[in-house]
Amino acid sequence: MATPMKTNRPSTAPFRAGSARPANKGKPSQSVEVNSLLRNQLAHLWPTISNNAALQKECATALPQLFLYCQVLQLEAEQLVLAAPNAALASKLKQQLPKLQTALQKAGWQINAIRIKVQVTLALHNEPAEKQCLFSDSALKAFDSLEKNLAGSKHNDELLGALRTLLNRHKK
Repeated sequence: MATPMKTNRPSTAPFRAGSARPANKGKPSQSVEVNSLLRNQLAHLWPTISNNAALQKECATALPQLFLYCQVLQLEAEQLVLAAPNAALASKLKQQLPKLQTALQKAGWQINAIRIKVQVTLALHNEPAEKQCLFSDSALKAFDSLEKNLAGSKHNDELLGALRTLLNRHKK
């Protein structure tokens, strides 16, 4: 006896109560609407997006430390516009522009000028620092005891503050 072959095509059977598939009452599905939007209204942006992404990757290859924070904004009429999150990074980037332009030209990009815009809204990724040191319970008790028994004087104020910070950071 032959078994029926399964296909990936949706069933054309009508919706029945208790069925897992809801009835389609003539409305296009959401994915069809999204695909239509992408195809009709945003398709002209795709070449620019892919071009900027490739350029961002090339810049990150040339200056990896700076392009952790800087971004390619646009390339128009052989002029590249870059964004930096603050003036300090913009200044560092400005010093490296000849190196960047040479690297991009060697990679085949036709770039005759590079401008930098400071965009403060670009936030640096402030990731919380990983604990580099884990103390045992006995070490934390010893620091706690030292903090409680250390005489309060102007010479010990900084040490007491550091001990309090250390203990607060390592509380469980």
